[in-house]
Amino acid sequence: MSRQTLVWISGASAGIGAALAATVPWAGARVIDLSRRGGSAEHFAVDLAEPGEWARVERHFAEVLEGFDGERVVFVHNAGTVVPIGTAGVVDAEAYARAVLLDSAAPQVLGQGFLRAVAGLECEKHLVMLTSGAATKAYAGWSAYGAGKAAVDHWVRTVGLEPNGCRVVAVAPGVVDTAMQGEIRKVDQGAFPAVERFRELDRTGGLVTPEDAAKGIWGLFDRELPSGAVVDLRTL
Repeated sequence: MSRQTLVWISGASAGIGAALAATVPWAGARVIDLSRRGGSAEHFAVDLAEPGEWARVERHFAEVLEGFDGERVVFVHNAGTVVPIGTAGVVDAEAYARAVLLDSAAPQVLGQGFLRAVAGLECEKHLVMLTSGAATKAYAGWSAYGAGKAAVDHWVRTVGLEPNGCRVVAVAPGVVDTAMQGEIRKVDQGAFPAVERFRELDRTGGLVTPEDAAKGIWGLFDRELPSGAVVDLRTL
């Protein structure tokens, strides 16, 4: 393989993922978007909320990495969802199950698949999981989302203790101005009591741009973070 750096980004069709794909800091890197719709990067079409699709992604990792002799391999798992927003016993059951699969299970299964795929490589190996302040602060109406991000944090801390030769970290980018935030602001306060905080951030210019979030995430590669680190860009 002629390219020196190989980068996978899940959910790179929009928002933070698209900004990450547009600003990969390694010249000549091959960038692959794992998503349903696809964006500007090379696209591997997959619905990450479908468990049957996860094995396809692991096979894809293995196929692309066959014969790889470059300097670095990176997987940034960005895909996730905040919907449905509302009381756990009230929201749509099918949508809730998809959110649990995408936010809690997919990061662990895809992360494990990536570690398996890169295990025999003699190069830099990086796995970055996007997390959120909701991993540690409970918000009524966000049970699936908050629990999913808490699962990501604990998985990263645990896998970071293991001898896998890959730097595994989780990063919370802050409150970013994406379509997801637009969905949050439209929710009724009865379903999400904290909604006014997010509306106020929008009104006062307190949201982070996707481009600034991407810059902060790529900046982690210049830091001596230990594997297993869980960081927040707002406190670095």
